Amino acid sequence: MGGQKQKRKEEQGQEAKRPRVEEEVRENQGDAQAEEEECGGPIPIQSLDGQGGLKGSDIKALMDGGFFTVESVAYAPKKHLHTLKGLSEAKVDRVKAEAEKVVPLGFISATMQFEARKNQIYVSTGCKALDKMLNGGFETGSITELFGEFRTGKTQLCHTLCVTCQLPVGKGGGEGKALYIDTEGTFRPERLRAIAERYELDPDDVLDNIAYARAYNSEHQRTLLIQAAAMMAEQRYAVMIVDSATALFRTDYSGRQELASRQIQLGLFLRQLTNLAEEYGCAVIITNQVVANPDATMPGAGASKPIGGHVIAHASTTRLFLRKGKGETRMCRVYDSPSIAENEAAYAIFEDGIGDARD
Repeated sequence: MGGQKQKRKEEQGQEAKRPRVEEEVRENQGDAQAEEEECGGPIPIQSLDGQGGLKGSDIKALMDGGFFTVESVAYAPKKHLHTLKGLSEAKVDRVKAEAEKVVPLGFISATMQFEARKNQIYVSTGCKALDKMLNGGFETGSITELFGEFRTGKTQLCHTLCVTCQLPVGKGGGEGKALYIDTEGTFRPERLRAIAERYELDPDDVLDNIAYARAYNSEHQRTLLIQAAAMMAEQRYAVMIVDSATALFRTDYSGRQELASRQIQLGLFLRQLTNLAEEYGCAVIITNQVVANPDATMPGAGASKPIGGHVIAHASTTRLFLRKGKGETRMCRVYDSPSIAENEAAYAIFEDGIGDARD
């Protein structure tokens, strides 16, 4: 009898503790979410559920339309939200109002922006000379464009970034995964294994941390960005690569009569990329093709120029021109950047990725 009474007391004690444990779990989850928001991470769109009369069905409509963070709603023009099924004009106004309560959209001092940029993360290129020229590597939160002729190392540099982005921040990494959109069928996972071994990483783990998709037309290429946004909302991706960003647009829109349509669709695609870079704090790297420059005879004009015109020029924060050098050496020149002085650095392509040029 005494044993049964003792057992009942223990069960009652456990029942009494259970609500406190559940409450602690909820508090810890709330603290974790608050910590993530404080660190500048994206805010999940689910956090708007119940705010301003918004329901779960409204949140689902937003997610079906490719809006997975509060930032994506705050940055989007209302006319884009009006196209979503299941959201009335009144609901769109409410969604925008609630999102703008959370995401600051007004002015801040230049001092605050300066302090924020001190914590900027840069992903190593694998080459010390390139990293030095780029102030540490590829900048997160913006688009970097690589353009040049074939065999200048654009794709190989992208492969190297897929591995270096998984390194700790102190070693030139971004402590995140990589997302790779391949439009020309040049992605080679076996190359990644050799690069992983160079950095003493497990090749199998490295491959598991890279999400790959093959784009078959320009419409599919844009659709993949919606899937990418959903994946980024769930896990940390430090790098997103599109190799090449312009190839499918060139083939899907041919002739001068379709040039305007091509530029409009390319602009929309690049706008999506910009939003992803800013919302999720990842480094977006796009490769671009070149064409012969008819003005090459003019002083200062190069023999080739990147395609895409002003649309891609304005979308890219940093533009890097890659060209062949002597022997196995390649050269990278800063073509345009708001923060990096015009300069040039040498690099080379090896079996284990991009590295410093050898004499």
